[in-house]
Amino acid sequence: MRTDDGYIDTHVREPLVEENAFIRLPEEGVPPPSFEDAWDVLPKPFWEGHEGAIECYRGAWELAFSNLRLPEPGSGFIASFIDTAFNDCLFMWDSAFILLFARYGRRAFDFQRTLDNLYASQHPDGFICREIGTFDGRDRFERFDAASTGPNIMPWTEWEHYGDTADSERLSLVFPVLVSYHRWLRRHRTWRDGTYWTSGLGSGMDNQPRFQGRPAGDDGWPERLTYHGHAVWIDTCLQQVLSADLLLQMADALGRLDEVADLREERDRLTLTINERLWNEETAFYHDELAGGTLSDVQTVGAFWALLADIVPQERISRFVGNLEDPKRFGRPHRVPSLSADHLEYDPGGGYWLGSVWPPTNYMVLRGLDRAGYNDLAHEISCEDLDNVVKVFQETGTLWENYAPEQVAQGNRAKDDFVGWSGLAPIAGLFEYVMGLRADAPNGRLLWDVRLLESHGVRGYPFGRDGVLDLSCAPRSSAKEEPEIQVRSTVSLELVIRWEGGERTLAVPED
Repeated sequence: MRTDDGYIDTHVREPLVEENAFIRLPEEGVPPPSFEDAWDVLPKPFWEGHEGAIECYRGAWELAFSNLRLPEPGSGFIASFIDTAFNDCLFMWDSAFILLFARYGRRAFDFQRTLDNLYASQHPDGFICREIGTFDGRDRFERFDAASTGPNIMPWTEWEHYGDTADSERLSLVFPVLVSYHRWLRRHRTWRDGTYWTSGLGSGMDNQPRFQGRPAGDDGWPERLTYHGHAVWIDTCLQQVLSADLLLQMADALGRLDEVADLREERDRLTLTINERLWNEETAFYHDELAGGTLSDVQTVGAFWALLADIVPQERISRFVGNLEDPKRFGRPHRVPSLSADHLEYDPGGGYWLGSVWPPTNYMVLRGLDRAGYNDLAHEISCEDLDNVVKVFQETGTLWENYAPEQVAQGNRAKDDFVGWSGLAPIAGLFEYVMGLRADAPNGRLLWDVRLLESHGVRGYPFGRDGVLDLSCAPRSSAKEEPEIQVRSTVSLELVIRWEGGERTLAVPED
């Protein structure tokens, strides 16, 4: 279609974009709350003898609320949002991870609407840029630029939100947006065999040595940031399997399965391809496939998306997970480094994505271990991660973009005062894998996997759309001792209590 000014519209229309209700919403004008106003309704954990963790938890929320923003006039943003706090843009990758801890503050502020500003910028063909200017609302990259978009984890963020809230109304609104975006990636980010490619910026892991070429010095950085290397990118393939799987679950919940048969076919085909071509039996790891058809020798934390995508065959999974405990690879003093320690470019100080421990990828690993049934290891890594983050917080007074893998320190190329996604360890990690609380609001169930021996719990824990719980566990003398639990709730639910060697279910009435 040629417009009056001679511009040729190159969008190949995706029909579901027509259902995108966010594009037509007006700008919101209600100022977001301050931290002081919000603190009374935020959940308040307690943990005997671990006051430093509680101080870090509070500090994370204080930083988060300092980053709340109103839409700028004329930006096209439609809701107040939590800013990425990196530059003058709202980031797709960062925002999706920020909301994975921020959802616990939803009684004080509707953080989830941050993504609505990205949805409101969707193009007619389904494209959404990975960076959008907060002042002018403009895409920072042309859509066919190799660094223009990704990673595609917004379906995961929305599905987690649904699991916490059972908000089927929001699920129905985001579903057509997310399906359209997934299909855009399939149309424009695949090779002939249906495998996916991206770039350093598009993967979110900027300077990793993903293809053969120059080292990441001043000359090598631009190439790593913007070039696909004619490679099959393991993390992008896995994220698309996860996206397709979650969109199918959303479709099932919404009664729209007949519209997404293509996603089922792609999920199954891509899973088979990954396991046949991208697995190295010798390393027990998933790798990128290079231009010549050989597997890369790089072992990146991005391969652990395989656990969350649930694609690892049973006969491989123990060896694959074992990489997290191997001191020559990912079992470093602070897990999980972003690059295997036996790589030539591994940086003990972090080097950004050349070894730094990143809150978003650590949280992905925890969620993946959970899905695969490795709950002991998830608890161990989460406690270790939180301990490091808290110690650095006590030493520096703030949270950091990433952390060093070999010592208790921030990464050597890390940004400070970063929430940002750095609230994941002291908020989501604390609740879900240190304390063991995981909600399943659509089924009216809360799991408490009790592993701590000290007195601990949460006051004002949000459950579902309106529920609020007070949860406490008395101190125990051993992990095998049945926990003594007290709970009060404003809604009825099932509380599944699990401990070493035992499990029981309580019917919690509305109080």
